[in-house]
Amino acid sequence: MSNSKINTDRLDLKNLPEHIAIIMDGNRRWAKSRFMPKELGHKKGSDTLDIISEFGDEIGLKHMTVYAFSTENWKRTQHEVGAIMNLLRYYLDFYIKRKGKQNIKMNAIGDITLLDKDIQEKIKELTDITKDKTGMQLHIALNYGGRDEIMRGIRKMNADLKAGLISEDDINEENFNNYLDTKGYPDPDLVIRTGGEERISNFLLWQSAYSEFMFTDKLWPDVKKEDLIDCIEKYQKRDRRFGGK
Repeated sequence: MSNSKINTDRLDLKNLPEHIAIIMDGNRRWAKSRFMPKELGHKKGSDTLDIISEFGDEIGLKHMTVYAFSTENWKRTQHEVGAIMNLLRYYLDFYIKRKGKQNIKMNAIGDITLLDKDIQEKIKELTDITKDKTGMQLHIALNYGGRDEIMRGIRKMNADLKAGLISEDDINEENFNNYLDTKGYPDPDLVIRTGGEERISNFLLWQSAYSEFMFTDKLWPDVKKEDLIDCIEKYQKRDRRFGGK
């Protein structure tokens, strides 16, 4: 991790987006362009996440959600999926051991029940040991898909309706938020996608209805702190109307 001081004078630090979501795209292309195995691209991407998340906490962001492994990523080769899962194990252990050195509160969103049991246990341990942290909340999307999340939310709401815990009058947007993985924290103000693609790829479909979007050609492993500053600066120059003007 670089200890170099980054100039944030361009930003209004009192008017930061409350929640930034990131589609971290480009790990495999980064590795391919350097004639490296795909898993080294994922490793470099994980290192970038460590840098960017710590910087987000440093400047005062409250929430950051990152797309780490989608429901569609299971379609990749067994070798690559296995390498990603082993890398996930490594970084979960890394963050668990470093629990006293960061003030970041961490948790996972997505259907983690399909992950290996030891990974589920590591996620729970990391969530437990950081639950009292007061800095930025880092939400890592694992086995996550926006459509899957909505369907799971519908099933949970329907179960409560059948059990008499809610009535039909309770079926509205505000209450539905409580059945999503993101219950308890705000929708993203800004969604950033790296890697040159300009699509949402099944990420936070419900929550990003009024988010600002930014796309960069930079591959995720090449992203620097300055790139996050650039995106926030552009965001702060936009006029958010939420369909009301």
